[in-house]
Amino acid sequence: MKNKLQTIHNKRQIWILEILVGIILLAAVAFISANNDMKRTEGDLREKVNYIKEQCNNYNQLNLAADARSLMRVIESAKHVAQSMVYEHELNGQLLPDEARMEQYVQDNYLTGMAVLDTSGKILAQYGEDDLWADDLRGELRNKVLLDVSSFREKSYAEKMDCQDGSYLNLAACAREDEEGIIIAYHHTTKEYAEKFSLNFEMLLSGYTIKHDGTIVITDGNQIVASNDNSLEGENVDSVAILQRIKQSKGSGELLHANDVRTGLSRDFGMIERGRNYYVYAFLSERAVFSETPKNIIYALIVYIFAVIILNTVRWRTAQIYQKEQLRMQQEYADALQSKNEQLEQAVLRETKANAAKTDFLSRMTHDIRTPLNGIIGLLNIDEVHSDNRRLVDENRRKMMISANYLLSLINDMLQMSKLENNEIVLAHEWMDLDAMSDEICVIVSQRAADAGVTMEDGGGRSESLPYPYVYGSPLHLRQLFLNIYGNCIKYNKIGGKVWTKRAYIKAEKGLVTYQWTISDTGVGMSQEFLEHIFEPFSQERTDARSVYNGTGLGMAIVKRLVDKMNGTIEIKSEVGVGSEFIITLPFEIAEAKEVLQPENSEKNQLSIRGMHFLLAEDNALNAEIAEMLFNDEGADITLARNGQEAIDLFKSHEPGTYDAILMDIMMPLVDGYSATKAIRKLERPDAAEIPIIAMTANAFEEDANHCLDAGMNAHLTKPLQMKAVVETIAKCCKNKNN
Repeated sequence: MKNKLQTIHNKRQIWILEILVGIILLAAVAFISANNDMKRTEGDLREKVNYIKEQCNNYNQLNLAADARSLMRVIESAKHVAQSMVYEHELNGQLLPDEARMEQYVQDNYLTGMAVLDTSGKILAQYGEDDLWADDLRGELRNKVLLDVSSFREKSYAEKMDCQDGSYLNLAACAREDEEGIIIAYHHTTKEYAEKFSLNFEMLLSGYTIKHDGTIVITDGNQIVASNDNSLEGENVDSVAILQRIKQSKGSGELLHANDVRTGLSRDFGMIERGRNYYVYAFLSERAVFSETPKNIIYALIVYIFAVIILNTVRWRTAQIYQKEQLRMQQEYADALQSKNEQLEQAVLRETKANAAKTDFLSRMTHDIRTPLNGIIGLLNIDEVHSDNRRLVDENRRKMMISANYLLSLINDMLQMSKLENNEIVLAHEWMDLDAMSDEICVIVSQRAADAGVTMEDGGGRSESLPYPYVYGSPLHLRQLFLNIYGNCIKYNKIGGKVWTKRAYIKAEKGLVTYQWTISDTGVGMSQEFLEHIFEPFSQERTDARSVYNGTGLGMAIVKRLVDKMNGTIEIKSEVGVGSEFIITLPFEIAEAKEVLQPENSEKNQLSIRGMHFLLAEDNALNAEIAEMLFNDEGADITLARNGQEAIDLFKSHEPGTYDAILMDIMMPLVDGYSATKAIRKLERPDAAEIPIIAMTANAFEEDANHCLDAGMNAHLTKPLQMKAVVETIAKCCKNKNN
């Protein structure tokens, strides 16, 4: 019983609370809606009165401009009559024109009438198509300003005169040129014409209704000149209470309360905008202003009642499942807590593995870099002690070159791996001949295999013909992929071993063809356990692989990522002591056959840079010294610039033709190679756009070469310099420039 009474008491409290909330909500809605309605009304009225005010100013200016043009036209007509009278005087000796001649003057100059006066204003001759002389003009002829034109011939007089019947005259006066006197010319505009073609405020307010736009009033001072309420036209502002109340406001464009002139019971809202010559009033009734507030209150009441019904329905259902929900939440919390703990444990484990992997990577990288460096440093120390033993020095130089090439290969592989993992490698979309590429790869690896005592069979798989040998792909990366695989097959083989290749056509559909290469060897093989990690960076099965085979452990990791970027697959089968088999499947876009021009060997053999003069931009002193010595050995002269800015200054300060080409490093202080190239290309001299600029940089990737070409360079050479390629590239660029 006690619980039931408590429940009833709680329900009563909830009902009272709901009623109070409803009252507060409706009051808030009413306040916000009323405020919004007033803001909306104020904005609408301000926009209307501002527009009407501007249009009043525009109408006034346009009418004044039209009057000015009309007066100027009448002045020109009067002067034209004066010139005509001079001509008549010289021709006929006639001082005053007769009526026929004056009629002709009036018609020729589109006038209504004219007159000839003496200096005192006495009419000597006149003609008019109406009787305005007697009524409106004679009094104007005694105007001293008008009579002054006879004394000042450069002066003219013009005036617009309003007539009693609503028409107006445009009158002009100028001095006679043949005798002392004044020429009067005028044009009469009828009332009907003026009303038809002049802009007036009644036209401006047409379309504005009291019901939708409120009452709009235009006044000239205190006089009402126009209104969309016809009963107010002609009234004085002070005689209309609501306008008087609006007029007393201090500022323009502000909405304020004003008594209704018609009933005095309700209150209107009004606004005033003060213009240069006119005031614009606008006012609305309260009902028009607060048109949305009653609707919003009704909508809010309906929504609130509906929300209260839903809330009470949900409340009693919620009470029934509250206990069950509490238990479920407790269980979820416990499960979530356990899951978070497991995730934290996994995160700690992943972080530990990642740190271990980083440590292992740095350890391997440090070891692999220091190993050839230690060898080079040791051999240099030996050469320093045994400098007189030429045979030993030459042998040590050969060993240092092997170590340096290994170090360069390691750095290139690490950079390539980094770019692949960061998705910075962009595959090209170039036409290529797979048969020709197989021949190129076979030529490269056959020499390596011969040096290692390994036999290459099947010519790189050329025995199997391909139905679509011409495809689109990335030749550079495809060549690297196969060279890495063949390199492993040769490196981890034995003397007398073999490597053979089979090519197979898989399918062709929707413009794509799929081929499969199977490359097999009779090498040392790999265990099944190691095959699971073969694509991981620095993974090598044998601990002596680095020292015995000069392996970096990055080759297959690079191959795997290149294959994935080409949307292909790679599968490896291997048995220890028997050999390995690499199965590569790649799709290509089918291309049409096209003629490939082969370079002429005779021309290549004749390429030389002897006698040429180059500008070398290189900030590293040792690299600059090496480059200068190598170029001097080829018979070329070098001018050295220590940075990009110095290269720009040297090129600008020397005559065109001083340098045959510019050899540009990329990473330099002050101004880098890209910026220096762009600056040179923009110079206003004949050789700035033509001189070959060749990049010589340690940035060795295809995208680096593309950046150089985009900057305006002609070619891209990588360090360490291979002088045969350097000479060939420079000679070709200089030959193209001369052609």
